[in-house]
Amino acid sequence: MTESELLVQIPDDVRNLSQDEEFFFVTHEGNRRKIRFHDYGEIYKIPGLYEHLFYERLKCNSPTVISSLLANQVDQTDNTISDLIVLDLGAGNGMVGETLRQQGVKEVVGIDIVPEAAEATKRDRPDVYSSYYVENLCDLPAKVHNELESTPFNCLSCVAALGFGDIPPEAFAQGYNFITDDGWVAFSIKEDFVHAHDESGFAGLIERTVSDGRLDIHVKEPYQHRLAIDGQPLYYMAIVGQKRADIPAHFVF
Repeated sequence: MTESELLVQIPDDVRNLSQDEEFFFVTHEGNRRKIRFHDYGEIYKIPGLYEHLFYERLKCNSPTVISSLLANQVDQTDNTISDLIVLDLGAGNGMVGETLRQQGVKEVVGIDIVPEAAEATKRDRPDVYSSYYVENLCDLPAKVHNELESTPFNCLSCVAALGFGDIPPEAFAQGYNFITDDGWVAFSIKEDFVHAHDESGFAGLIERTVSDGRLDIHVKEPYQHRLAIDGQPLYYMAIVGQKRADIPAHFVF
């Protein structure tokens, strides 16, 4: 995509914008419009826009960080990365799946609630996923639930998709429960959502799951997810561990 086809402009006065309020202007094929960062469906519709905005301009490196940490942890066990069958929750346009495949994962199944995400993946990364579901994990059709339940997933990935309402705790728990016991779990979440003041529900869910012995965390470390719209670093928490048991429904509230 040439500069004449795509022009991205970051607004000048962004001092009081929260991460959930960030927006930009894009000019594409002669049309200029405003898009919020979290309006993923609108971003995915324009080829190359997501990559240009988040990876070239804002230096996002979450897929690389999480997939590398996962591969490193798996290498320290009797498992091999090629043994993993991954359920990629909040798969988006396939960038996480792509980095997992580059690490040596042979099979990745994607799921996302945004139809444009699946369309962008099919357009830009058609060979990454063995299957891609456009579904709400909190309201799965019986057929899809049975298909996911019958797939021997031994790894869940969920990168930079938690805490802003895109994937609620109930959906994360459902995805987690599709993974076999002793399977791997690799995800990232904004630091704010794992602190005591968190109101998203994730801090409590993670704490209960770990303290009850249902998740054995091997790595929990902060890293720079990307730059904010004002150029300041945004820090997320990377978590890699192994599932020991399902998350019961009463853990989610």
